[in-house]
Amino acid sequence: MYVLNSFWHRLLQDVSTLMQSVVGLFLFYRSSRDDTMSYVVQMNENDVQNKATINCKHLDGSGVIEKGTHHASVNGNSYPVKDKRRRETWQVKSSLMANNTLNPIRAIVDGMQVSPNPDKPMIALSIGDPTVFGNLPLDDAVIQAIKDAVDSHKYNGYAPSIGYLKSRQVVANFYSCSEAPLEVDDVILTSGCSQAIDLAISVLCNPGDNILVPRPGFSLYKTLAVSLGIEVKLYNLLPEKSWEVDLQHLESLIDERTSLLIVTNPSNPCGSVFTKEHQQKILKVASRNCLPILADEIYSNMIRLGLVKLSQRILGPCTIIQGALDGILNNTRQRFYDDTIHFLKSNAEICFNELSSVPGLKPIMPSGAMYLMVGIDIEHFPDFQDDVDFTEKLVTEQSVFCLPATAFEYANFFRIVVTVPEDMMLDACGRIRDFCQCHYRPDRQDNNGLDH
Repeated sequence: MYVLNSFWHRLLQDVSTLMQSVVGLFLFYRSSRDDTMSYVVQMNENDVQNKATINCKHLDGSGVIEKGTHHASVNGNSYPVKDKRRRETWQVKSSLMANNTLNPIRAIVDGMQVSPNPDKPMIALSIGDPTVFGNLPLDDAVIQAIKDAVDSHKYNGYAPSIGYLKSRQVVANFYSCSEAPLEVDDVILTSGCSQAIDLAISVLCNPGDNILVPRPGFSLYKTLAVSLGIEVKLYNLLPEKSWEVDLQHLESLIDERTSLLIVTNPSNPCGSVFTKEHQQKILKVASRNCLPILADEIYSNMIRLGLVKLSQRILGPCTIIQGALDGILNNTRQRFYDDTIHFLKSNAEICFNELSSVPGLKPIMPSGAMYLMVGIDIEHFPDFQDDVDFTEKLVTEQSVFCLPATAFEYANFFRIVVTVPEDMMLDACGRIRDFCQCHYRPDRQDNNGLDH
């Protein structure tokens, strides 16, 4: 016999006082794959004033019934109860989503054996962070807007999951144009672009669907999709055409389970910008196959209600930045944008010009973003197996770290981030030249005088 403890006894007394002589019925229900069991506790006024008891007994009065089932008797009524089986050892396992989550960049970079040359200072051309070298500081208006938001004490609590109405209106006003007008309900604020990508994929795709992702392309699309049980199909970009989409290959990958086409423009890692004519060709492929497009982090007519629901999985983006959005978007000087673009363009030109004359390398001039892709004629570098091996040895000998394009599903290229100071860019290109001249092997002829 099990007697309800004093806490519950007092609680029942309070309930009795409030409800007078109401008969209480508490039903606890749990269902499992194999069977359903119910606990029923029934009491009357006398039970409350005195004590409630639960009597447990086996049906045959002596032992275990099938599958460990016994009966609990409450006020003379008998109810079936199944014995619980408890774990005897600790077995805390990670989820399928966690096990299926893999960032290719981290997997490749973390596995590289890199030991920089101690006689040369390290130059990291692999980090896609424009602020890391301190030469591209934020505009003063941005810093002041954030300070004002903090000082106002208006943005210290929780915000709506999709963002403050005022902040969303600021974004809508800033990006709206006559060709593509935006209303406040068209805007959902997220915690960075990564969450925006996560929401876009999650709202449009189910496990077993597939999405089309550019190759080479930003690795996070694959990381997020695979973790959700979504297949990733890679469509080719053409380096000889400034990384335009191979439209024939793209369309050949579409089937009845294709739920999303991802187009990155400007591109990471390529730095390419599609012409208007090429974008129209991509739109025709998508239209012909009734396929929605995720264009970077920009959303248009993509199940608005679904995105709102998904945004409620978290407590919304940073409130301080939301409070500063008005000042950031409307008070930042145009000169800041112009100077930043000028610097990136100048550095890209320096890098392209310096590496174009290096034997065995084929840089491709970017049109946007802050990246430049460089092809490796790997057959002329017999000391290396692939782009990972090439970039690994480049660090070891010259202390220049570039990101192998295998991280972007594209072998025998490497990516350079062009945000370093100009003198550092020139130094890095000089070291890359020295490295290639040391390891480059020109075409050889066999005994018959034929080119290999």
